[in-house]
Amino acid sequence: MDLQKNKDQVFAAVENAIRTANRPENSVSIVAVTKYVDSSTTKELIKTGISHIGENRVDKFLEKYQELKDEGLTWHLIGTLQRRKVKDIINYVDYFHALDSVKLAEEINKRATHIVKCFLQVNVSGEESKHGFAIEEVEATLKSLENLERIQIVGIMTMAPIDASEDELKNIFQTTHNLQQKLQSKQIANMPFSDISMGMSQDYALAIQHGSTFVRIGSSFFK
Repeated sequence: MDLQKNKDQVFAAVENAIRTANRPENSVSIVAVTKYVDSSTTKELIKTGISHIGENRVDKFLEKYQELKDEGLTWHLIGTLQRRKVKDIINYVDYFHALDSVKLAEEINKRATHIVKCFLQVNVSGEESKHGFAIEEVEATLKSLENLERIQIVGIMTMAPIDASEDELKNIFQTTHNLQQKLQSKQIANMPFSDISMGMSQDYALAIQHGSTFVRIGSSFFK
């Protein structure tokens, strides 16, 4: 496993996708999802030039954070978070990608000692197995979130089905982009909705073409 080679290939592919989409340089942040590897391998990956680290389990996040907290990283919690675990982790999180209920938002606001940048998780594909707000629920939810002082809703996050065709991916990603644009236009004080978190190792290039600003890439770094 050549981490430097893999990192260079991922970054080059992202830069190419940005150019293809006629978007500005550095308009996409690459979150390295390290659930596949231990802290020592993660540290080696950081040496290649990675600064955004993502974990989807609380225990693994806390383990890596304690070992790598002096590396100057931006920390992303990208998986489902149970309310009872919020107090254990939220003050180490810079970005939380899976805000999927008002009650969870209220618990984060109660426990956080800093402003946590959150993405509303939206189930654009409509899969029963996925968490998140239905598209038609999102606007009605905003009123319940606008007075939470320690939460900033920076955008929306979605995941496409693992077996989606290219046409299905395009539809999901474009629908997500359209929703983000609509919400951003509302200009709510603590909800800029300037970002989209979508795209993983198998589909990030297409996600970038449809407006993603954060891509969550794991397996491509560790092949």
